[in-house]
Amino acid sequence: MARPVVAIVGRPNVGKSTIFNRIIGDRLAIVEDKPGITRDRIYGIGEWNGKPFSIIDTGGIEIDGEDVILKSIRMQAELAIEEADVIVFMCDAKAGITQSDEEVAEMLYRSGKPIVVAVNKVDNIGRSELIYEFYGFGFGDPIGVSGSHGTGVGDLLDAIVEKLPELEEETYDDDVIRVALIGRPNVGKSSLVNAILGEERVIVSDVAGTTRDAIDTPFEKDGQRYVLIDTAGMRKRGKVYETTEKYSVMRAMRAIERADVVLVVINGEEGIIEQDKHIAGYAFEAGKASLFVVNKWDVVDKTDKTMNEFEKKIRDHFLFMTYAPVVFLSAKTKQRLQKLLPVVTRVAQQHAMRVQTHLLNDVVSDAVAINPPPTDKGRRMRINYVTQVAVKPPTMVIFVNDPELMHFSYERYLENKIRGAFDFEGTPIRIFTRRKSDEG
Repeated sequence: MARPVVAIVGRPNVGKSTIFNRIIGDRLAIVEDKPGITRDRIYGIGEWNGKPFSIIDTGGIEIDGEDVILKSIRMQAELAIEEADVIVFMCDAKAGITQSDEEVAEMLYRSGKPIVVAVNKVDNIGRSELIYEFYGFGFGDPIGVSGSHGTGVGDLLDAIVEKLPELEEETYDDDVIRVALIGRPNVGKSSLVNAILGEERVIVSDVAGTTRDAIDTPFEKDGQRYVLIDTAGMRKRGKVYETTEKYSVMRAMRAIERADVVLVVINGEEGIIEQDKHIAGYAFEAGKASLFVVNKWDVVDKTDKTMNEFEKKIRDHFLFMTYAPVVFLSAKTKQRLQKLLPVVTRVAQQHAMRVQTHLLNDVVSDAVAINPPPTDKGRRMRINYVTQVAVKPPTMVIFVNDPELMHFSYERYLENKIRGAFDFEGTPIRIFTRRKSDEG
């Protein structure tokens, strides 16, 4: 089920990112042993009183700025507002209401969305009186917060979740594979959607998705049912939004949450850029099955080594997703298009695979016998047993004498051994270490 979305907006330097970080805590921290993930801290996951939500941090809105960067920031904020179910309007208690605040407020009035006014930098009791001025916006009770001290954030979260909509559960059968295409602008996502449906479609209809304006397109091929989740929405939004890289991330996150398999589309003609890694990183962190689709392969000057060289570049850039297969194709000419859906089906099956406990323990026991855990200050970790506790993604819990003795490099070693034994192509594996007494 897709989470509702909260956007934090406001003029520059009012503390939006500080409050964003307070709300998500360490959820967006990248684990140190997964090299290669780099991206802007723009989209995170929060939870309050049992209600999860996605949260967007935006750049400061400068209404009259002609500077290209300021225009981009404003466009980014407009997109966040469009995506959001609830908007947090961040202001500065010390500065009071400025003309820029008034102009941002006008944008928010026009959005018609639920608004929560957060007045930052209320760092002590003496400043609490400064929030009364902000009643003038007419958005209801402003909430005083301190990003630096963390005070008032709980009250802010109470106000946010009170306004969050209840989202309906999806109704697709378990055997339907939900596929999302993500990628930066101009990699050919919409062309690929059209190519898949135009060539492979047997049963198809447009139905309203569970998110507000997404269109899900079901179809069937060789007895397997799929749903393509429309991430681009370009039919509604026009090219102006495609000029903003952040747009790719915002739309992609909504689709990733609802997908079983994520196609990370790369422009074969242009090659790999940093933004490709930003976007792929979200699919990894969401625990989704993934594969790389190198599009526009028809216009690439090729030798017999070009494909292998390009795949090596992908492996070098996306070190955190070495499990993801690579498919080269052309949406325009349909070259190699027939190879795509069989790979999608295969990685979806691996994503949902469950391994019997005794087989898992045999593999881990053999791995330990070949390469015992290293000692730490004279103490050695002892692995009692391992069990798979979830699928989508496959999630293992390893019970040991002391979880602190599990070094990330040894955990990676065990993951590689498990992959070698059971494949798990196209899917991340989650491994958690627990003290044996924690069982049950």
